[in-house]
Amino acid sequence: MEITTQEFKHCDLVKVTGRVDSATAPEFSKALEKSNGNSRFNIAVDMSELEYMSSAGFRALLATQRNCKRYNRGELVLVAAPERIKEALELAGFTELFKTFDDVVAAVGSF
Repeated sequence: MEITTQEFKHCDLVKVTGRVDSATAPEFSKALEKSNGNSRFNIAVDMSELEYMSSAGFRALLATQRNCKRYNRGELVLVAAPERIKEALELAGFTELFKTFDDVVAAVGSF
């Protein structure tokens, strides 16, 4: 798994590639928490090159979303999620909790 973070004026773009499973989810969670720690509460997660995400990765997304939305500070949005991951999010009932975008420009522009 590889994570890169780009800071924009109104949000952070976190790009994750590879696999997010029980072994790599803590690192993924720390990358998301780092943005929150820098008082950045609008986060777009680019999943375009993500191969797999386990329930541990979904929990990291959910915890970060809760932290972002606390006190109406911001939110976490998902960008270009592969079809298999979209289906898993749907099965877990997470599609109601996250806005999704097809491309990075639309996601970053939404903030």
